[in-house]
Amino acid sequence: MLTARFRMKGAAIFATVTLALSMTATPTLAAAAFYVPPPDKGAVKQIKDLVKQGDPSDAALLTAMVTEGHAVWFGSGTPGAVREQVKKTMRLAYAQNTVPVLVAYNLPYRDCGQYSTGGALSAADYAAWIDGFASGIGNGTAVVILEPDSLGLIPGTSNCTVVGPENTPADRYGELNGGVNRLELQPNVSVYLDATHSGWLNVGDAATRLVAAGVQNAQGFFLNVSNYQFTANQVQYGTWISQCIASGNYSGCPNQYWNGGPLPAQIAVLLGEWQGVALSPYGVWSDSTTLANANLNTSGLNLRYAAYPAGTTHFVIDTSRNGQGPWDWAAAGYASAGAAQDWCNPPGRGLGITPTTNTGNALVDAYLWVKVPGESDGSCNRSVSGSTTDPEWGGIVDPAAGAWFSQQALQLAQLANPSLH
Repeated sequence: MLTARFRMKGAAIFATVTLALSMTATPTLAAAAFYVPPPDKGAVKQIKDLVKQGDPSDAALLTAMVTEGHAVWFGSGTPGAVREQVKKTMRLAYAQNTVPVLVAYNLPYRDCGQYSTGGALSAADYAAWIDGFASGIGNGTAVVILEPDSLGLIPGTSNCTVVGPENTPADRYGELNGGVNRLELQPNVSVYLDATHSGWLNVGDAATRLVAAGVQNAQGFFLNVSNYQFTANQVQYGTWISQCIASGNYSGCPNQYWNGGPLPAQIAVLLGEWQGVALSPYGVWSDSTTLANANLNTSGLNLRYAAYPAGTTHFVIDTSRNGQGPWDWAAAGYASAGAAQDWCNPPGRGLGITPTTNTGNALVDAYLWVKVPGESDGSCNRSVSGSTTDPEWGGIVDPAAGAWFSQQALQLAQLANPSLH
C-alpha cells in the first residue's frame, strides 16, 4: 500500500496542487501540459516536403502530431552526461510551463539483447547512471517511466536467456528497487514501473513482478509502452493489477487469459455456467458485450474482482499508437505473432488519445505518449530468412530503432483516433 507521502505526492502532481519546479514560478497543473520536445529532424523535413508537394492537409496532421507533448528517452552516456541532458530537458520544460515525461532506458541487458540492445555494463554502473539522472531532475516536477520491458524481459527467465554476470531475476529486481529508491528521493518526481500490457503478462505475474521491483515505493506502474492495445482494455487490465496487488495473493488473481466466472443469475439459469475463454485484443472489452462475443466479455472477471479489495496503486497508459488497436497478424496471413513481428512497425495503426491527466478514472494518473510517434521500432523483415526488407511496407528497409519512419508517421497521423482534425 502506498504511504501517505507518496499518495500526497501523486495528488500534488496529478490533481490540483502546484508544480513545484526548481525555478521561482510555481504554475498550477491545470495551467500546464506535458513537455513538447523539439521535433525530429526527419519530421521537419517531411512536413516541408509535404508542403512543397501541395499537401497542406497531411503537413498539418504531422505538425499537430509532433507538437503534442511526448516523452524524452535517455539510454546511454556517463552519469555526468545524463545529468546534464536531463537538466537541459528540465529547463526547456520550465520555459514551456510544462511537465516533462522522462524515460530511463539503460538497464544491463536492456531489451534482452534484441533490437534495442545496450544498457549499463553492471549494476554498479547502472546505480551511478540513475544517480546522475535523478540529480539532473533536481527539485523540478517530472514523470519518470523507469525501464520499459524491464519486467517483461527479465534475465534468467525463459524468454530472456543472456550470457554474462549479474544476469538473474534477483539482479534485475535489485537494480529496479535501487532505481525507484534513488529517484523517489527527488521531492517532485513520480516514478512508474513496467507492467507490460494486456497481451503479455497475466495479471498475477504482473503484480508479482511489480511488487518485487518496488512498486509500493513508487507512484505506480505503466502500461502499453511502445504497444498498441486499446486504451479501454488497459484501464481494465491495470485496475485488475491494482486490485491484485492490494489482495496480496498474486498467484490467485483472475486474469485476461480466462474470463470465466460467476454470471448474473438470469443468464446462468438460461445458459448454464459460462466456462470462459481468453479475452481477445482485437476489440474493446465490456461487461455489456453479448455472449456472442464472449472473448470481449469481462463480466465474469469483474464479478470475481468484486470480492477483491479496491486497488490503490496508480498507473499511466501509453496511448501514442493505439488508436486503431493492435495489428491482427493472423488475418494478415502470418502463422504466429513472432513470425509477424507484430510489435515492430505494424501497418494500419493510428495515434490514440492525446496526452492528458483528465482520464476520468481515479487510478489512471495520465494518458501519455511515451513512445515517440513516428520513430521506428527497428528494421523488421517479418521473419523472412535472408531478407532485410519489410513486406508490410512495400518491401522497403525499415529505419533503425529510434530513427524517423516517414511512412509510418504519416499513417499514424492520418488514422488517429480521436482524429487530429
